[in-house]
Amino acid sequence: MAGGRRLMARFSGKVVLVTGAAGGIGLAAAQAFADEGAQVVLADRNIALAEQGAQAIVDGGGIASAVFVDISDPASCQSMVDHALAIYGALHVAFNNAGMPSAIGGAFEDFSVENWDTLLATNLSGVFYAMKAQVPALKASGGTAIVNTASIAALIAAPGMAAYVASKHGVAGLTKAAALDLIGHGIRVNAICPGFVDTPMLAGALAQPGAREAMNAQAPIGRIASPQEVAQTALFLCSDAASYMVGALLSVDGGVTVQ
Repeated sequence: MAGGRRLMARFSGKVVLVTGAAGGIGLAAAQAFADEGAQVVLADRNIALAEQGAQAIVDGGGIASAVFVDISDPASCQSMVDHALAIYGALHVAFNNAGMPSAIGGAFEDFSVENWDTLLATNLSGVFYAMKAQVPALKASGGTAIVNTASIAALIAAPGMAAYVASKHGVAGLTKAAALDLIGHGIRVNAICPGFVDTPMLAGALAQPGAREAMNAQAPIGRIASPQEVAQTALFLCSDAASYMVGALLSVDGGVTVQ
């Protein structure tokens, strides 16, 4: 908890599930949810790092547990939700943040079918599988919100990234469709669309000479985002402050997409 005290308690008594919670935006969100009173499930393929994150929350006075998930596997997604229900007895909020990056490719026709299938299985099908498992638990618990992590690639395209752009556009469409299907049950579905964020996923690219400067220059704000800045946007969409937001795609990109 920040400074050892809870500044706000928007999620007091709520059970929150965060995928991709081993690091980056997901870990920052898990910590922020816990700081505001949530009981948090940190789900990730890297269970060791997820457990470290959960322990850090517990050591800080919060409530958290970790569970393995491979979001490209529907059965694993169901096990993830079953864990939340077994430990905490309910599920109120889901932040579907897990995903994978894509290297910038060459010629369109040279992009392999295998890479296409892998990216779509994780970035699009994985979000659907997670939501499919979460929705019955959310309905039963009086759940209020799902937030999916899309990307500015859900709003604009970039050369050499057809599969990634397609997967994130798919998340945008899935978010809108699910929002219409679920709002009648009191569940708001929205998505965040981050630009460049200083996360482990981007670490390899940022290590290249001049890469950070180039990414900074693309955003009118003049820098890339911190994980905490993006996480706070997700918390807003999950909170009652966003009670009239349904099917929104909220860009968190320092102005990249308004140029």
